[in-house]
Amino acid sequence: QVQLVESGGGSVQAGGSLRLSCAGPKYTGSTNFMGWFRQAPGKEREGVASIYRSGRIIYSDSVKGRFAISQDIAQNTVYLQMNNLKPEDTAMYYCALGWVVGGTPLDRNRVKAWGQGTQVTVSS
Repeated sequence: QVQLVESGGGSVQAGGSLRLSCAGPKYTGSTNFMGWFRQAPGKEREGVASIYRSGRIIYSDSVKGRFAISQDIAQNTVYLQMNNLKPEDTAMYYCALGWVVGGTPLDRNRVKAWGQGTQVTVSS
């Protein structure tokens, strides 16, 4: 069973930065992307950024230009650099590993394994 362990969450003021890390995601024959999702209280879990095994990257419109996802396949690690954070970025952030062909890797229904989450809180 895949274990994904996030770290790097915390509390920052608006305009600040955080870097999330996820240890454990490993590509297999049934997975082809790693991603970061988030869930705010009372809201659905949404895709933020995903990266394919090929290196192709997809961002949600809400974080494009502010967040950057990267992966180290040899180290089984995926990162999310978050800059210019806003209060609306406050959420629990989850690392994900999944499979998608013909759809979007920001779709939570494509995820096969989740991390336990790390909290990000941005104050104004």
